[in-house]
Amino acid sequence: MKRIYKDYLFDKHILVSEGKVTEDDHQFETLFTLANLFNIRITAGEKYIRKNMIKQAERCLGRDVPEPFYRGFPGSVRSLTEEQLIFDQLVHYTCTYGFGDFSEAGHSLFEKEFERTAFKENVEIKDFIILTEAEAFERISGIVNDLLSGTRPLSDLQFDLVENYIADYEPEIPGIASKNTCIKLLMDTRDLRFTDFLMMSDVIKLVDEMNFRLYYNTNIKRLNLRNQDRKFITKVMNKLFDENRVDLITCYEKKKIWNGLLHHIHYSPITPEALKFTDAMRGNTNESVFSEFEKHMSEKNIEAAVDALKKGKGSAAILRKLDYIVSRCRTEEELSYVLDAIDTENTIVLMQLILRYSLRKDNTKNRIFRFTKYNMMKAHSETDEEAKRRRSVVPQEQEKVISEKLLDNLKRILKGKLGKVYIDPDMKHYALPVQENTSQGGFGVLTRGSRLPIPEAKKLRAFTYWEKVNDIDLSAFGITSTGKRYEFSWRTMSRNQSEAITYSGDETSGYNGGSEYFDIDLDKFREKMPDVRYIIFCNNVYSGLNFENVICRAGYMLRDKEDSGQIYEPKTISSAYNINCPSTFAYLFGIDLDTDEFVWLNMAQSGSATVAGETSMDFILDYFHVTDILNVYTFFEMLAAEVTDDISEAEVVVTDKNISVEEGKTLIREYDFEQMIKLMNR
Repeated sequence: MKRIYKDYLFDKHILVSEGKVTEDDHQFETLFTLANLFNIRITAGEKYIRKNMIKQAERCLGRDVPEPFYRGFPGSVRSLTEEQLIFDQLVHYTCTYGFGDFSEAGHSLFEKEFERTAFKENVEIKDFIILTEAEAFERISGIVNDLLSGTRPLSDLQFDLVENYIADYEPEIPGIASKNTCIKLLMDTRDLRFTDFLMMSDVIKLVDEMNFRLYYNTNIKRLNLRNQDRKFITKVMNKLFDENRVDLITCYEKKKIWNGLLHHIHYSPITPEALKFTDAMRGNTNESVFSEFEKHMSEKNIEAAVDALKKGKGSAAILRKLDYIVSRCRTEEELSYVLDAIDTENTIVLMQLILRYSLRKDNTKNRIFRFTKYNMMKAHSETDEEAKRRRSVVPQEQEKVISEKLLDNLKRILKGKLGKVYIDPDMKHYALPVQENTSQGGFGVLTRGSRLPIPEAKKLRAFTYWEKVNDIDLSAFGITSTGKRYEFSWRTMSRNQSEAITYSGDETSGYNGGSEYFDIDLDKFREKMPDVRYIIFCNNVYSGLNFENVICRAGYMLRDKEDSGQIYEPKTISSAYNINCPSTFAYLFGIDLDTDEFVWLNMAQSGSATVAGETSMDFILDYFHVTDILNVYTFFEMLAAEVTDDISEAEVVVTDKNISVEEGKTLIREYDFEQMIKLMNR
């Protein structure tokens, strides 16, 4: 079985037993090693254990991680003066960025000799099961089918899983609900069978994806495609013409881009249908739904505009234009007409808008717009000039009415889709996978906005380690309730090292292996900085390469306040995941100091920022409140025909506890995103 399948299942606490177990697998010793090194306990399938599982655990959880700049971290760092810390770094910077000597990882000049005590902390057990290869294949097959049933774009890891599975096991192309997924598969495989799930308007999306992934160009209006790619696009178009998959009205929406594309690929129509299409795109008329919609909006005929949009594009299109439409409503009757037209069955769009309207606190201030493209997040903060020109302002009292209407619609759609359901109260802490395509994958990763309690007497140790690049920086930012920001990074930590927050030093010569860490003692941090409410951790490649071109992992451990063991202790790993996005910057996770909770962010940021302090943080705070509005508990509560407190009565059990259920019942854990995606799209 391929590594990608085994690693994906490892993230779900599943190990795969390949081949026949022999005496050479030393089963007792292997069980002991997994427990001793990683605190992994096998709860089912113990007889299938094989010694190569130790290697997989090492790969996924890390073991021989490079030393940081301060090898005695955290104790040795706290004993150094500010002057010593600064001098250490100046000498190191002179060697690396001054003399260009990156040959060896840098270390402190002032650290005293240190000796670590044997590891003796109490850490949480990681419960795993072992499946045979046949059972694992069945599990992967179910996961892929669930992912393909979702209409939203997949994360890079999810897409890689789907692409490998289809190539390895699917002679027939399965059903694909997401246009984004289908387009990427078509681009990668050049298999024209994937066009069976596309329309002509999707060709522009295909070209946009190719332009970015193959040419690193984000401007589709300035194409410079190779001849082989022009021929491929021509083949796709001709097949769509042959199969009469031409949605001309929708294509009008991108008329200028179509005109440029047809010219760039030197397209010559070979059928009457193709000639009709090219004449339409090159002509002067524009018969798109949005043209008719805008015509009615300019005439201030809200009802006609809504009708045109609903008839041509469906209710979901009204939702996507809701701010624009509602802000132009002049009477209560017009507002009611708009809201009554929202009867979409698209649960994802409903959830996104419920979160958007519920999280927006004050729309009179400069707004922050978030965009997701090429599986990365981009944020734009409205300028003062843009705010003055703004016309689409929805009063907060109307936003509340809209949010309630959307929630009622969502409840109506979901109600009774499942039978009797047991929902663990702790599932209120977990967010739903509404838009996770910007996320990285790995062990312990949860959906964005999910909250986990940090136990008392524990500190959080954030980490990153890397190869194939000299300088990656781990940073932390304290954010107050008023938005004031404190930076904790290589630029500021010489004067901020303390028991409250400790930094392992700026490693700038880590091509063959580098690492950086932060320790946060929540109690002492609150005492030191009482006005800080949130802490946000970021990773950036100072060397300027994209993460996809290097080897980088990040995550966090929960450690005792009194240290024992090594700096990197796999037993204490709560999460370790790859950062491989096509950018230089990623948001990792946060801490809510008011509630002592860890908050998942896990977001690839579009752009080329090489210094974390120069990026926007304001919009990130919304994700600290997602579970207050929608969470896994409320979702399954809406889905259930009946919620029961008795697990034995339930047909579906939703929990984050390690339990087993009777055959025939469905168990859904906090990391079973694929099952949730399937339910969102039923």
